[in-house]
Amino acid sequence: MAVDRHWLVMEGAGPRARYRSRLAGAGRHLPPTHLSTRDLMASTRHNTHIDLERLIGIRDRRVSTGDEDSCSLATAAAVDCLDRAGQDAAGLDVVINCSITKFRDGLTQWMEPTMSAAVARAIGAEHAMTFDLSNACAGMLTGATVLNNWIRQGTVQRGLVVSGEYISQLGQNAARHIRSIMSKELACLTLGDAGAALLFERAPADSAAGISLAGFTTIADHSRLCLAYPKGDDPGARMFTDSRGIQRAAIAATPYLLHEVLDAAGISIGDIDHVITHQTSARAIRKGMAALTESFGGGPRHDAVITVDRYGNTASTTHTVALVEELEAGRIRAGETIALIALASGLEIGVVLLTLDEELVNRYGHRD
Repeated sequence: MAVDRHWLVMEGAGPRARYRSRLAGAGRHLPPTHLSTRDLMASTRHNTHIDLERLIGIRDRRVSTGDEDSCSLATAAAVDCLDRAGQDAAGLDVVINCSITKFRDGLTQWMEPTMSAAVARAIGAEHAMTFDLSNACAGMLTGATVLNNWIRQGTVQRGLVVSGEYISQLGQNAARHIRSIMSKELACLTLGDAGAALLFERAPADSAAGISLAGFTTIADHSRLCLAYPKGDDPGARMFTDSRGIQRAAIAATPYLLHEVLDAAGISIGDIDHVITHQTSARAIRKGMAALTESFGGGPRHDAVITVDRYGNTASTTHTVALVEELEAGRIRAGETIALIALASGLEIGVVLLTLDEELVNRYGHRD
């Protein structure tokens, strides 16, 4: 497919880059409490007759029972990330928080002081610049793109992108109102809680590992397909989603955008080893990958990573939760190309091409 129109704002290593952004660590934190889809559906106020597990392919998710919130989830993931990387928080130049939910002390949404500052203080990053960035479920990859640019330009040497999503309360609220499969709150029942963190640091411009290209666009025509806001007496918020509309829009637009990224990177779909897309439902991921394969006349070397069946949709943290899962399982090898694909309400679509080195892969206990 020839791309004759530029849709994406793209940034890569490029010949003018002074440095490259190397992924030095990835961490996650999952609450210990499991909530099965069967138990969640048993809690609905109305008898819906919906076989949700068969419909979306999610059998389990992790949820906070109120003892952990957005800030504590992000902080725990940041600690995990730094421990895995063998680095100290005192060496961080910047901490970027990218969560949708900013709950602290229960379901109190804190905008100021920022959650990035709270996380930095909790982990001991006393000298780090901090700021919050929110871009729906594309938040962490957007934060990684911003940090990538700063590292490439020589502005900072090392930074942490974090997120904590205490978002399962949307599912608890939805369970009180859903009556049928046509409910616009059905997508809330896919959600789970998690914290995630990515550590990037400066590497030589000719380094083989790191972010090679990142591209993002917003298709604002679809901005009203998913809206969340406080309503009635329910705690926190409620979310209303046209799931089929978002899926149709994403499937239609993503091939064009991925073509543009691959053309700019000078590679083909067959050069991608692993695809980690936003984890909405197992069924949606498989349908989307089938559409990509049809558009490109082939697919990546491995099937798309699916972790949503065990953890649910953990919003902005899903890519990192899945990346850590693949690293721990030894399914990603040094030198392989990973395409992280963001599909977020807005409609925000982004692609980050990333290569890992042996030092990082070996830290997860797997050596070639």
